[in-house]
Amino acid sequence: MKRVINTTHRRGRAMFRLTRQFLFLLVMSACGTCAYAQAVGTVTHLSGVLTVKHADGSVAALAVKSSILQGDTLVTEANTYTRVKFVDDGEMVVRPSSQVVVKSYVYDVDHPEKDNVAIRLVNGGLRSVTGLIGKRNHDAVSFETPMGAIAVRGTNFGAVFCQNDCGSVPTPNGNKPQNGLYVDVSQGAIVLSNPAGQQIYQTGQFGYVANLNTPPVVVPPTQGVPVTMPLSISKNAPANQSSRATSGTVDCVVQ
Repeated sequence: MKRVINTTHRRGRAMFRLTRQFLFLLVMSACGTCAYAQAVGTVTHLSGVLTVKHADGSVAALAVKSSILQGDTLVTEANTYTRVKFVDDGEMVVRPSSQVVVKSYVYDVDHPEKDNVAIRLVNGGLRSVTGLIGKRNHDAVSFETPMGAIAVRGTNFGAVFCQNDCGSVPTPNGNKPQNGLYVDVSQGAIVLSNPAGQQIYQTGQFGYVANLNTPPVVVPPTQGVPVTMPLSISKNAPANQSSRATSGTVDCVVQ
């Protein structure tokens, strides 16, 4: 009888240890998910409908003051502009009919070597103003586009990717933009690279690349496509969430 009791006791202790280990792993897994899901930015301005697809596949509608997480894909509707402020005070405006993926946004105040920003423009356009990461460690910031990669040098720049969908995009000459990627630099510099070559763009310059098999080139301002936005998005006071963008009042500078 004593042997049976001891055996049962040992089995009970073994089951308790296994249960405790399982719960520990479960908690650690949940903590890892929470760490990954920490907010890296906030929607500060919004005009129109903005949705997000999270890294776990869930989809939600966003509003002013909504959080942006690593891995989020931001999707703007046809008349939607939105402006996001990130944890390092960097900012990004997303144009209508666009998809932008925040692949990575890591900012550690005390450890610059851990900085990492990776943003991918799937379609549409954006304007970005470098935050503290880009100022102290610009090699840690990169933007991917369908036509090449963009490296920043303390920058305010715009990029718009046209694929038979830029008829409403304003241009200096009034002509419809051809398909391809257009960039403009308001401050600082960027380096646009693809398999065919690379090009540096300085303040005030405009660029264009037709496809991955042709190198980026500098184009005159009359052929450039600056990424502009409504005043309700460019001004620092948050815009009314229900307001709508109008093509008559645009400002290409995030103040």
